[in-house]
Order: sequence, then structure tokens, then C-alpha cells
Amino acid sequence: MNNLKEILSFHYVYPLPLNKFRILMKSIETTRNLIETSPTELAKILSISTNRASDILSNYRQVLKINLLDVYNSSSVKAIPFNSDFYPDSLHDLLDPPTVLYAKGDISILNHPKKIAIIGSRKATNYSSLALEYIVPPLVEQDIVIVSGLAKGADSLAHRATIQFGGKTIAVLGHGFSHIYPPENKKLACEIEGNHLLLTEYPPYVGVQKWHFPMRNRIISGISNAIVVTEASLKSGTLITTEHALEHGKDIFVVPGPIQKEQSKGTNSLLREGAIPIWNGYQILEELKLF
Repeated sequence: MNNLKEILSFHYVYPLPLNKFRILMKSIETTRNLIETSPTELAKILSISTNRASDILSNYRQVLKINLLDVYNSSSVKAIPFNSDFYPDSLHDLLDPPTVLYAKGDISILNHPKKIAIIGSRKATNYSSLALEYIVPPLVEQDIVIVSGLAKGADSLAHRATIQFGGKTIAVLGHGFSHIYPPENKKLACEIEGNHLLLTEYPPYVGVQKWHFPMRNRIISGISNAIVVTEASLKSGTLITTEHALEHGKDIFVVPGPIQKEQSKGTNSLLREGAIPIWNGYQILEELKLF
């Protein structure tokens, strides 16, 4: 049986995704055996250098002396391991689910059965703002939680529109809670923490790294029933999220855009590939048969 304190301590030191954590557990059987695992054995299991394994085990033993649950609670951080009742079942369908989720705010929102992600370009224009005025209110009326990534542009607009129209929102971060990115969204993040939910797979100390954001996108897709894209260029990171969603059979709803605009090239391309065109929230509800 795996011990929560041991899971959190190891994840703090070395945040493995669940597929690799399970490989480790298959070899050593339980987290209780981590303390006795040799660097050579750990290196072999995780395909890392012996020096790296030695550092991980040394740091793990140090962190184990700290009650991380108390530390997290004092910072209003809720740790949600993969075996928690609050851990979304749909994330287990991913190839590399998070081993632990960290949350700030109302974690009961995670168990809400109806969630739709609204994403788009970091360079979103007023066209996205206008589209959200038609899309968000009908979804909020049907008690649908809006999921996005707290990024500049479309993500921020989606969170703000949801709050404005009285709905609930989840912001999935690509870093730990000791950092908020972009910095200009600190006020928005505080508002979401107070009345909605901030979510991340990274321990609080983990900083902003470019490659974290594509990883974050799989969680946005994973916890959502469908994806709405407002604006996106052809090389937008938004398309990574839609790829994740398509791989898991989820509907992609797209706002058609002006053919001459750069921020419409990605969305119009998605339409050509079979995404569902929409221009208001009622169309989404009808497609998903949520009435």
C-alpha cells in the first residue's frame, strides 16, 4: 500500500507522471521500499544516471522528514494524488496522467460532470471577446464549468467572461503555485483561487518552463468533455490541445474567422479537418445533448 506522505515527498523531489511512477512501483512494490532502494536500482528502473538517482534518493530522505501536507495546508494548497476521490477519472485515459495534482480554491469543482475548455490564441483579438459573449452565457446557464489555461489572450478572456456571467472556471497552470505566469494575470489568478479553482501537476516550487505548457494542455483536454477554439494561428499551441482532445474522441467546436486574418488560419484549418463550426453556446449544447 502506497503512503500519501511518501508519494508527495517523492513527487516533490522528482515529479514523475503516473505511467512512470507505476513502472517504479511495479519494481519496488510500495513507496515504503523507496527508502531502501539503491541508486543503482533506481537508475535502472527509471533509465537515468546513477548520480541522478543518488541525488533523488538523498533529497527524498530529506523531504520525508518534513510534513508536506502541513506545509501545503498552510499555503492553502490541496494535494490530490492519483488515488484520491477528487482526482478526475478522465485523466486516467491519458498516456501520461499526472501522479499528483495540486489545487487552490474549490476542489469540488473537479467532480463537476460537465466541463468545456475554451482556448485560443495568446494574441486573441476583440473577435474572441465578441464570440465569448455569445458562447459563454448559454453554457453557464446549464451549469457547465469553463476550463482554460490562464494564458494571455483567449484563455484570460474565457476565464473573465465566465466570471462575468456568473459561472465557475478552472485555470490549469504550467508551473507551481509559487509562480504565476503571465505576471499580469496575478489578480485574475487570485480571483479564481478565491471563488473557483487553480490546478497544476507541478509542486509549488516548480518555475515556468516553455515545455510545461504543451504538457499542461493535455490536462485541459483531459478534464473537459469538449473543446471550443475561438482564434488560433496555424502554428498555435492551441492545436496541441485539440490534438489531445481528438485522440480521446472529444468534440472540437470552432468559431469560424475572417479568411484574411492570421488568427483565423488555425481555426479555419480545423474546420476543414472536420471540427464543428459554432457561433453561439446553444449550438454546443445541442451537439452535446445536454439540454
